[in-house]
Amino acid sequence: MATLSSLRRRSVAASVAAVAGVAAVGIGLTVGSASAGTLSGSLYRDPSSAVVRWVAANPGDSRTAVIRDKIASQPQARWFANFNPSTVQSEVSGFIGAANAAQQIPVLAVYEITNRDCGGASAGGAPDLNQYQTWVTNFSRGLGNQTVIIILETDSLALLTCLSSAEINARNQAISTATRTIKSGNPNAKVYLDGGHSTWNSAGETANRLRAAGVQYADGFFTNVSNYNSTSGEANFGRAVISALNGMGISGKRQVIDTSRNGGASGDWCGDDNTDRRIGQYPTTNTGDSNIDAYLWVKPPGEADGCRYTAGSFQPDLAFSLANGAPNPPPTTAPPTTAPPTTAPPTTAPPTTAPPTTAPPTTPPPTGNGCSASVALNQWSGGFTASVNVTAGSASINGWTVTIALPGGAAVTSTWNAQASGTSGTVRFTNVSYNGQVGAGQTTNFGFQGTGTGTGATATCAAG
Repeated sequence: MATLSSLRRRSVAASVAAVAGVAAVGIGLTVGSASAGTLSGSLYRDPSSAVVRWVAANPGDSRTAVIRDKIASQPQARWFANFNPSTVQSEVSGFIGAANAAQQIPVLAVYEITNRDCGGASAGGAPDLNQYQTWVTNFSRGLGNQTVIIILETDSLALLTCLSSAEINARNQAISTATRTIKSGNPNAKVYLDGGHSTWNSAGETANRLRAAGVQYADGFFTNVSNYNSTSGEANFGRAVISALNGMGISGKRQVIDTSRNGGASGDWCGDDNTDRRIGQYPTTNTGDSNIDAYLWVKPPGEADGCRYTAGSFQPDLAFSLANGAPNPPPTTAPPTTAPPTTAPPTTAPPTTAPPTTAPPTTPPPTGNGCSASVALNQWSGGFTASVNVTAGSASINGWTVTIALPGGAAVTSTWNAQASGTSGTVRFTNVSYNGQVGAGQTTNFGFQGTGTGTGATATCAAG
């Protein structure tokens, strides 16, 4: 997993002036007539993320249930931060193939720019900008042709203090070229450039830097990675940046906001040393704001900043602190009922996941006060994850139990958005407090991870 920057979270001395001209008005004033920006659809939950692996390995830990239900259950970005030009294409295509098979939108954070983090806690990147372009070219070849979200080079534009004028110009050109390379590799890719955050550079300065780096070729910009500024403050800042870009003749650009840990108090920038942080709004493309394409969890909650722990390492105490006391996630929306495309896995398999080998069954919803369940599998050598849709019939239900018959040798190791009884053979899953009520014809979702082979698992549902 990529290490993440520490410097990006600092509030510079001029933070009060950073949003000059941006009124601190309520979020209600940011909502336009559209229900969202240019993105629509559900975001992809990576079944091999660090938090999912930790939950699977620690079923008896007292923190596991909270971390599982409020963090591991949610879609987060996968970071691509290792300089691996010979293998990056296969790693990307494996991740994209699994997301495409689930008919969901993956989020990829590219963190490879030369001299990243100005040599700070997340120093590294490509050895030089020519090799950076080689890496980006190979990266873009694995992106497929369906919608993907690319968070391109956090801190690369907001943090320039270590670069000379010539180096800044070269970086701007590199980012502009990278944007066009990614767009050429996948015309449906949504590419967002670094907008820092609302307490760093001013909106006007941010717009100038975005223009210099070729935002006209991108879909917009991202903010608040990996900070704690409020969503309303970031939306106000983003609106000011968009206004400044419009004044430069660059229109149609939108914002995405990292809400992975902005639901609590602000203050000291380093999350490793704070216990008053909380996860923010759960990831979604339904923002209710025509200027904002998505609220994302770019910085995976529970991964360290580099203060008390190694930058980028998953720390369960940090994850528990962020999740404990936070609201429960909303019920999930069912994916399309059409079968996913059959995408072949790459020649070099990703660490722990591969596209599903079987299409999810299309079980019709029941009539009356009943429910149905369908299972979609991600199977790999030695293990699998299962996503289970629970659909109410023609009347709403208040509570459900799904019974799944697993093939011989398969065993459940972790569960999210449900409580499991048993680990092998016939396993019963019941709703948790926030997803037991399902409206007529509506769907909620839970999932589990297991060892062995899940292919052939069958599911039945009982209401109440």
